[in-house]
Amino acid sequence: MSTPLSIPADLEAAERALGVAQDVVDSAIGRLASDGIDENQVLAYDTAHAAAGVMAAKGLLEYGATGEVEGGITCAFAADVIADLAAKVFGREDDWGVDPGALDEARSFTAAYRDPAFLSSLYEHDGNRGLDDDFEMVQDTFRRFAEEKLMPIAEHIHRENDDIPEEIISGLAEMGAFGLSIDESYGGFASGGESDYMAMVVATEELSRGSLGAGGSLITRPEILARALEAGGTEEQKQEWLPKLATAEVMNAVAVTEPDYGSDVAGVKVTATGTDGGYLINGVKTWCTFGARADVLMLLARTDPDRSAGHRGLSMFIVPKERGDGHGFELEQANDHGGGRMEGRPIDTIGYRGMHSYEIAFDNWFVPETNLIGGDGGKGRGFYYQMAGFENGRLQTAARAVGVMQAALETARAYAADRSVFGQPIEEYQLTQAKLARMAVTIQGARQFSYQVAAMMARGEGTLEASMIKAYVCKAAEWVTREAMQIHGGMGYAEEYTVSRLFVDARVLSIFEGADETLCLKVIARQLVAASKD
Repeated sequence: MSTPLSIPADLEAAERALGVAQDVVDSAIGRLASDGIDENQVLAYDTAHAAAGVMAAKGLLEYGATGEVEGGITCAFAADVIADLAAKVFGREDDWGVDPGALDEARSFTAAYRDPAFLSSLYEHDGNRGLDDDFEMVQDTFRRFAEEKLMPIAEHIHRENDDIPEEIISGLAEMGAFGLSIDESYGGFASGGESDYMAMVVATEELSRGSLGAGGSLITRPEILARALEAGGTEEQKQEWLPKLATAEVMNAVAVTEPDYGSDVAGVKVTATGTDGGYLINGVKTWCTFGARADVLMLLARTDPDRSAGHRGLSMFIVPKERGDGHGFELEQANDHGGGRMEGRPIDTIGYRGMHSYEIAFDNWFVPETNLIGGDGGKGRGFYYQMAGFENGRLQTAARAVGVMQAALETARAYAADRSVFGQPIEEYQLTQAKLARMAVTIQGARQFSYQVAAMMARGEGTLEASMIKAYVCKAAEWVTREAMQIHGGMGYAEEYTVSRLFVDARVLSIFEGADETLCLKVIARQLVAASKD
């Protein structure tokens, strides 16, 4: 039977303590507003993460009021956020614009809910997810698929760097997974409400719990292209592509990053030059995940040869191609289409296997003019269509991180219960219990934050919050999977144990969909500063 909490939750104290923390964050934002972000990048980076943590903790207060365990989770999460902020501020108070005792009023609260005895009483508790019956059904459906179809093959795909089996793709298609964000009028299941975002978050978490590379990330591909089409596609383009994406008749990959340009898309060099009936694509894209298996690429290219135009000279194309396999591909077009070539070279990675990433070279690859998203009106607007696609991708990435963390917690708990050291199971040691409790608290806090952001985005809000949750949760996933590996001891370093895969998979989360540093400096910090001036 689960142990009772050693002390009751005090949500009023949590709210007061978080108010103190918010004051410190606000002070740092003020410093950035007056002294500049680029001149204070370390402060901007730390402030972005601290602001995200405080926002997540404040959003958890309502959840904490739903039950005793939920209240305990909320207090533990808030205490960890404040302690993390204190570590950032200590010795750098002048940078943050605060006095050395700025967090003193939160000290007793933080001490109480980071106390090892309290954490030990919490370690068996996960808390209620707070989902209604419809989303519980979504969760159960995708959890069963993950356990029955993904988990049995996840290790093989990882160790052999194998392709995702076609039955996984067809199985998810039958469940409607690829149409969750596509409107019903185009053959999908989205109705235009909050349920669309929540269903995607819940499904993504459960599939990622089964396998990040072969499950959770697979359903994000059509999401990105679908959002771009919804933002700027012509009605003919929507009618052509959205139904095919919804049923997986067409699977897509995203070709935005280049060898010299990642998050700084304004520097894109790949060109799309007008020709009779369309465009010729030339140049190299990299980190094109799922590029071989995909039927089409969502490709960002420069249509304005004047590079001083920056992102205003970029356009977005749907680039059809034949399917390849994980070992690379070479494709040629017929001479009546220009005789173009496309060559994909696989990039081997330490984790996130199954979908594979590629460097793709284009040599006069012909794309029909009908495949320029938005038609003539979309020329030069590719950057904005990309942002529309990636905005929700950040929320999905957070959901993927939650799924990976949940899998890590479950494997760590099972190992801790079975493994005995010095005459007793390691789950009975205080240190192990504190680790497991903090892992569970971090996961639930991240999960509830993702639900809140989903609701905001359904209302047409949450652009900043989507970036903040991506930054916070993906970094948290590195810590959670690291602790899960540590609980396994030496066996955590062995490939035969699932936790080693989860650890290397988690590491990619802070890199793709916007590298953590760029996201914090160029998006979160800037928006926080702008909001402070309103």
